[in-house]
Amino acid sequence: QVQPVESGGGLVQAGGSLRLSCAASGSSFISYSVGWFRQAPGKNRDFVVAISWSGGRMYYADSVKGRFTISRDNAKNMVYLQMNSLRPEDTAVYYCAATFNSGSLSIASGYDYWGQGTQVTVSS
Repeated sequence: QVQPVESGGGLVQAGGSLRLSCAASGSSFISYSVGWFRQAPGKNRDFVVAISWSGGRMYYADSVKGRFTISRDNAKNMVYLQMNSLRPEDTAVYYCAATFNSGSLSIASGYDYWGQGTQVTVSS
């Protein structure tokens, strides 16, 4: 089974950029769709963005459209989340998750494997 491992979080000023990476440990990402979710303190875990196993379909939450971009490199077993024009409300722990499922990729319960998360803090 695959184990996602996130990296790239940190502290950035509003308007800045960060790139999160999600590496596949234990197996290959190649047959999995991958999503990013985030959870702020005291809030639910929210969908951010997802990419199908082939990279042909991408889904974005309205709150990040035009600012965030997901991509994947199956040869390197990596998925990336480029975050631009960051806002204080983007502050959260960001989780990478993987699934074989072909259903809605915006639903957290549809994912089988989760990483430990990486903290993103955007200061105003």
